[in-house]
Amino acid sequence: MNSLVDILLNSFSEMNSVLVLSVVLITSGVVIFTIMAVNALVAVYFERKVSAFMQDRLGPMEVGLFGFKGGKKFWGGIGQTFADAIKLLTKEDILPKDADRFLMILAPFIIFTGALLTFVAVPLAQNIVISDFNIGIFYIVAMSSVGVIGVILAGWSSNNKWSLYGAMRAAAQIISYEIPIGLSLLLVVLVAGSLHLGDIVQWQADNRWFIFHSPFTFLAFFIYYISTIAETNRTPFDIPEAESELVAGWMTEYSGFRWSLFFLSEYANMLIVSIVAAIVFLGGWLSPLQMFNILPESWMFLDGPVMGFFWIMIKAVILIFIMMWFRWTFPRLRVDQLMYLCWKVFIPFALGNLFFVSLWELLV
Repeated sequence: MNSLVDILLNSFSEMNSVLVLSVVLITSGVVIFTIMAVNALVAVYFERKVSAFMQDRLGPMEVGLFGFKGGKKFWGGIGQTFADAIKLLTKEDILPKDADRFLMILAPFIIFTGALLTFVAVPLAQNIVISDFNIGIFYIVAMSSVGVIGVILAGWSSNNKWSLYGAMRAAAQIISYEIPIGLSLLLVVLVAGSLHLGDIVQWQADNRWFIFHSPFTFLAFFIYYISTIAETNRTPFDIPEAESELVAGWMTEYSGFRWSLFFLSEYANMLIVSIVAAIVFLGGWLSPLQMFNILPESWMFLDGPVMGFFWIMIKAVILIFIMMWFRWTFPRLRVDQLMYLCWKVFIPFALGNLFFVSLWELLV
């Protein structure tokens, strides 16, 4: 895969090395931040529309732009999203008197940086990626763990016991559910024989999507997907920010721009885990029709860089929609139920999966 970093380095190869590095870093950062900002705006609007249809809400369906109400049309509620974005950016940012000011200011930027660094290795199509790592899955799993540091700092530095409780819950939950996620991805690496995301998609192009490869990879997809819902603190796993118990968890004392960074990072993480699921288990940028070998040669234009971006985003959007669907369907789990599901259900099944898929590859 050709990455944005390689293209920029080749384009400015004759310039001073320090200047080239600065151009590459700034350009890559701006591209990722733009993706994260647009994703947050679209996802918030999308989530409000989903909830409005499910719960017959009026605001997300009626608030329009320039005085035009939308009803159940596409633009109904779009004005609310823009109003909230402006409100967050202009809202007064208050820090508690007894809080650790430096760490409280630093925490949201650590969480945001973790999401931003993870995006570096996530391809949006065959040749659309910031930097093409040969250990792509390993890098994504490692960088996605950085946010835990920011969560703990945010809860502790606020000098609020409810924020600290929320941070401790979040740290325990995120670290625990990283284990079944890692084991599920390791299963795919074992079969494909590579940590490179492009190689994993190519394996699926030559054989079949991993979700249909064997009963064990089929189960691994669901273990991975449900674990990522817990990893991103989405309902029914949103114990760390349970408003009925902890107000807003580790974010209780935050407001304004810094609170919006938490918000931005959460929706960015939803997009990241959904794209990774699409790449690893659902064929990535391959079209669904190619999987069944029913495309005539004249229809192969449905693949390629442009259509590859379309297919991978469609798969990711469907997975994000299911996360939103869960939010308005299932009640929140208790803390003990949440940890039981991870340590006594998902991890044993993921370990067993890893063992049996090894036998499957040897024997079948």
